[in-house]
Amino acid sequence: MTIPRTAPSSARTDPVTAVPPPPVRRRVRLDAVPTAVYAAAAALLTTTLRLVESSRAGDLFIDEPIYRQLGDSAAAGGFPRTDEGLFFLHPPGYFYVEAGWIKLVGEHSDVIAGVHSSRVLNALLAGVTAALVVLLVARVRSRGAGAVAGLVFALDQFCVRQNNRVLLETGTMVWILAGYLVLVGLSRAEPPPRPRGRALLAGVFFGLAILTKDHAVLITVLPLLAALLLGWGPPRRLVALTTGVTVLAYAVYVALVAGFGHFDEFWEAKTSGVRRLLGVVQETGFNAEGTPSLSGRLLSELPAYAGTYLLLVLTPVALFLLLRRKEPVYRLLALFHASAIVTLGYALAVGTLEEQALYLLFVPNLVALAVILPMPSRSRPGLLLVAWAALVAVVATPAAVYARDRWTPDDGFERLRAHLLAQVPAGSGIVTVDGQRTRGVTNWALMDTYRLGHWATPEERAANDAQYVIVPWRVIEQGYGRYSLAEVERLTAGLRPVFSFDGPTYGTLALYRLPAPLTGPSVTALAVPGSAVTGPLLPAPQPPPAERGDGTPVTGAGDASR
Repeated sequence: MTIPRTAPSSARTDPVTAVPPPPVRRRVRLDAVPTAVYAAAAALLTTTLRLVESSRAGDLFIDEPIYRQLGDSAAAGGFPRTDEGLFFLHPPGYFYVEAGWIKLVGEHSDVIAGVHSSRVLNALLAGVTAALVVLLVARVRSRGAGAVAGLVFALDQFCVRQNNRVLLETGTMVWILAGYLVLVGLSRAEPPPRPRGRALLAGVFFGLAILTKDHAVLITVLPLLAALLLGWGPPRRLVALTTGVTVLAYAVYVALVAGFGHFDEFWEAKTSGVRRLLGVVQETGFNAEGTPSLSGRLLSELPAYAGTYLLLVLTPVALFLLLRRKEPVYRLLALFHASAIVTLGYALAVGTLEEQALYLLFVPNLVALAVILPMPSRSRPGLLLVAWAALVAVVATPAAVYARDRWTPDDGFERLRAHLLAQVPAGSGIVTVDGQRTRGVTNWALMDTYRLGHWATPEERAANDAQYVIVPWRVIEQGYGRYSLAEVERLTAGLRPVFSFDGPTYGTLALYRLPAPLTGPSVTALAVPGSAVTGPLLPAPQPPPAERGDGTPVTGAGDASR
């Protein structure tokens, strides 16, 4: 029987074409990225944001030219000093760091250019701070939480403003975070290798923090003493070693001061500083008499700093959650956070409360929130949505404010200096009205080129050949001037500014040309209630056309210019 042949099946003879499986979408988890990458990214973002337009986005702050002069002095050798003498109000740590920076990038004969150079240094220190925030949070909790904390720090507008000024708090916080980063490693159940060496290193970092700003003792030594008493954090023997090295670092500084014969000047400066810290003397800050209220300032800045305020409102929540955890590392961070709260709380109640002091609470609070707030999960979509919305609000709002502030010119003193150098001979006499008890920002900005003084009477102006007066009007209006608003208005009555610039920091910064001085009463005499003097202090001359900081003519007079 013949079996019929069938045509071969193509399905059996053709090669089988494999169909590739659909691509698998791999989710990139935050915790899968190395911590060092997050730290480097946070440092780069933080530094970049602070360097953009840093010279024109924030006018000269009173402390900046002082600290720059101290850095120049430290670069020349010896203890930091100004032209008024040795400076012991603050320790020299930052000024020696600044001296190293000056040696690296070069000196500047122009005081404002020197300040701008030091702002670059502070931007770099802020980048180091961001990296340390990421590393600290990641070591305690997770890399993802560290990445979020680093992003918030980079974008927070209060931190941007503090880091953009040549102030001590930025450098101080670098050493504080470095010390706590070492200590949290010693708080784990399994101690790392060479624990005594690490405890010693933490003490060195804390010592450098106190040598940068004495105020740091309240958030370094104070929590260490509490840890010794309560047995919280690392083992007591390691905490004692860290505390001893911290105190020893400052003791060495005091011994050097005494050894060079400057202890009397040191003691006078420190006792004066302690009186200010305790609030016995209220020369500056929101608690000083006649200055703007803190509540008014907070309300006026609410739109720009809403994210900052939101995080600060959560301060007691973070402390409460930290105290609920029993692990040594959380107990250590609770002491750190509580000390920062107590320090700022005292300043708020009775001490000297200055804006930059808030930085020493904000950064510890950010770390505390990052390590303790519950993280949302997919199993709770509602909470996840709320968390993402809060993060967007905390990040997006500061980004919008940042863009506005960076491109709003606020460099009045730099423009004023350029105008003076072009129009007024070096060494000319200029009357200044800011600076309550000592020199104001005008003196520090221009004293290297011009003769400046609070010459109130026509006789004083004639003796010093003073032909101009500079008025940062907002300083006077807020009560920080040498003279009251009424006195300065009388001094400039009828005068049109020959230079004027409107900026966010000082309002109207104006330069007026004074007429030839005539014998008459002083500014102060005219302001005394019941004074017999009723006539104007100065006649009303008609000066030449004025120039604004943006090059446009000024047509208003006196009060209208403000």
